[in-house]
Amino acid sequence: MRRLDKFSSFKEYIPLIKHDSHDKNIGLLVDGPNMLRKEFDCDLDTVKDLIAEYGNIKIGKVFLNQYASDKLIEAVVNQGFSPMIVAGETDVQMAVEAFELIHNPNIDIIAIMTRDVDFFPLINVAKEHGKKTIVIGAEPGFSVALKNSADIIITLKTHQTSKTAT
Repeated sequence: MRRLDKFSSFKEYIPLIKHDSHDKNIGLLVDGPNMLRKEFDCDLDTVKDLIAEYGNIKIGKVFLNQYASDKLIEAVVNQGFSPMIVAGETDVQMAVEAFELIHNPNIDIIAIMTRDVDFFPLINVAKEHGKKTIVIGAEPGFSVALKNSADIIITLKTHQTSKTAT
């Protein structure tokens, strides 16, 4: 019994680890051809800062087509993302990866950076599976359906105006 007493007194010195909403794990998928355009001036570091408010990015992938320049691929890597080079249409591969994130028990939040309405069903499937959803898009052309379906919307404005979260 004496050993239990020592152990219970030892527990008083161990700090309790508390979890809050900022300890959520985020899987972020970026639609490169749709979002990484000169007219949007999207900085992935800014996107990471905006998303940090909701949790920690554990998976960050940028989907690019086979025509992506070496300079763009290098910039993606330097900003801490995994470039996913896809032959042909990037949307299909991005949807497959998102579906895997939805079924990953270590991911709490699915974040998709796109303006494309094609990802609307994916957002709904993520929510049906209990995942919180974030959609990061840019104007002009940010799908109204995406905005209305996501739990959190972040709108990146063109380089003439400042980047804001809504």
